[in-house]
Amino acid sequence: MKTVLVTGAAGFIGSHVAEHLLARGDTVIGIDNINDYYPVSYKRENLALLAANARFSFVEGDICDRDLLKRVFAGRSITHVAHLAARAGVRPSIEDPFIYQDANIRGTLSVLDAARNAQVLNAVVTSSSSVYGNSKQVPFREDDSATDRPISPYAATKKATEVLSYTYHSLYGMNINVVRPFTVYGPRGRPDMAPWLFLSAALSGLTIRKFGDGSTRRDYTYIDDFVCGFVNALDREFGFEIFNLGNSATVSLNEALETVEEVASKKLVIELLPAQLGDVDITSADISKARRLLDYDPKTSFRHGMQLFCDWFVKNRAG
Repeated sequence: MKTVLVTGAAGFIGSHVAEHLLARGDTVIGIDNINDYYPVSYKRENLALLAANARFSFVEGDICDRDLLKRVFAGRSITHVAHLAARAGVRPSIEDPFIYQDANIRGTLSVLDAARNAQVLNAVVTSSSSVYGNSKQVPFREDDSATDRPISPYAATKKATEVLSYTYHSLYGMNINVVRPFTVYGPRGRPDMAPWLFLSAALSGLTIRKFGDGSTRRDYTYIDDFVCGFVNALDREFGFEIFNLGNSATVSLNEALETVEEVASKKLVIELLPAQLGDVDITSADISKARRLLDYDPKTSFRHGMQLFCDWFVKNRAG
């Protein structure tokens, strides 16, 4: 059994990763600063779910606090690190890039250095599909040079975390796997992301803002599929590798809105708006490397995943 530090444990993906690790018998130490990027109450609910397991403990604090990280590692025999803490969102990063620099770059550097000093066996660092920008090579491959040309501050900070991870592998021989998520959605999802926004508006009869002509495409990845790939990356030591974790089946914005209408059984009210600065035309994952090395095998279609998400949303968030 492993003892895993999960950064960002109160968040959407972090709480699901922690839940999966606990279910299989690992010990999990969570850390999160519980910021108000979205409702703190949602994060507290996630933590309460995890706290029901005796093998979970939690430290509230900022990963940029190096002294705090030293105390977290001290005496706990942490063997693995699942680094999911980050400031998320493309559009907000354009408005305030400096908070993204602090949380994503400085925070990752602090975690990597603490993990190095603790001599952990393996770490997984979470990047983003945003690093591909408007790559012309579709589907996106991990070795695509387009990642050197990010088109938002958020994507730039995520690319920086990848470079830092390789540097720590090169200098200190650390085992680090970097994963690039592709639009992860599902129960306990982030309320700033399109699947939540669309579903919430549909169920409440509010207007959905549609940016552009609806032809943009996303590789929506259901949370359970992503977590399986992430945990396999945590379990396998390769030295240094980067993996796409997507669904490998793209869905257009128009198709996504049609699916939301189906699962919510509601006719959508849509406001047409210009395309947003920083948005990319398509995200599409080549997952052949993850299939080969991580046995990654996403099975959840967007239609089925959105139905599962809708069922959870109606029970836990509607009204």
